[in-house]
Amino acid sequence: MTGSSRPAIVTTELRKSYGDKVVLDGIDLMITEGTIFALLGPNGAGKTTTVQILSTLLPADGGHARVLGHDVTREADAVRRSIGVTGQFSAVDSLLTGRENLRLMADLCHLDRATGRRRIADLLDQFDLTEAADKPAATYSGGTRRRLDLAMTLVGDPRVIFLDEPTTGLDPRSRRAMWHIIKALAAEGVTILLTTQYLEEADQLADRVAFLDHGRLIAEGTPHELKRLIPGGHVVLRFADQDELDSAARTFATATRDDNALTLEVPSDGGVASLRSLLDDLDRSAITVAGLAVHTPDLDDVFLALTGQPDAPSSRERATAR
Repeated sequence: MTGSSRPAIVTTELRKSYGDKVVLDGIDLMITEGTIFALLGPNGAGKTTTVQILSTLLPADGGHARVLGHDVTREADAVRRSIGVTGQFSAVDSLLTGRENLRLMADLCHLDRATGRRRIADLLDQFDLTEAADKPAATYSGGTRRRLDLAMTLVGDPRVIFLDEPTTGLDPRSRRAMWHIIKALAAEGVTILLTTQYLEEADQLADRVAFLDHGRLIAEGTPHELKRLIPGGHVVLRFADQDELDSAARTFATATRDDNALTLEVPSDGGVASLRSLLDDLDRSAITVAGLAVHTPDLDDVFLALTGQPDAPSSRERATAR
């Protein structure tokens, strides 16, 4: 990351409707240069529409949006020169080789022949595509194809990249390889707006996260701030016999026991201090534990809590982690 505090993307009261269906209902965002910002929400929440408006592919019905200081409506050409877009569906031409796909993008970006060759060689090396460069893209695996897709996005050396569900359909190893690439781009100062259905992905990558639901921004903050909105952290203690479980249940009066599993669920924030205190209490009571597991709320819990009952007032009242 660059450490810059300058805004790369700003939206104010962004609105979009299709007939009577409101897709975006007044979205305000401020995304800092050189950061990864994840936009999350259920299907139909407005994530892809937001990306399409910011990348000049779709006009907004109301509000304002600027990318690197350029208005997306009045200065669309300037915005396009500064951005790259990797959509949900691959832009790779299967009939061309990887190198030919990159050369095509270099031509579209009006790079001269020498600059284009250097840029293509650098990207093939950066994305571990050199060995596959002269094979038809139709022969590529899903992960290799997705790496080529992102490499094509970077041919023009964009300062802002929109990644719309970039790892959908990838296996875990390919997904983590893509995460490494995304983090490296941000470390070089590139601003990334990411939409994803994988909550772990946002947790691993994003500096800040925003949740959209029914076209409205219902929460924004760092992953840590958002997880603190949700109660339910606990430690699960597992015991070897009923007597130990009974003793622990008397020691931790607020805990929830499961006699069949011989476990006790003790409320906890999952922090080191609270875990140390719990272990001290067990030691003082001479209670032997067969095993323990710490659970703290994750972004999946946040997602379910905020979007599970979208009409409930509490889902918006709780969204204060700014």
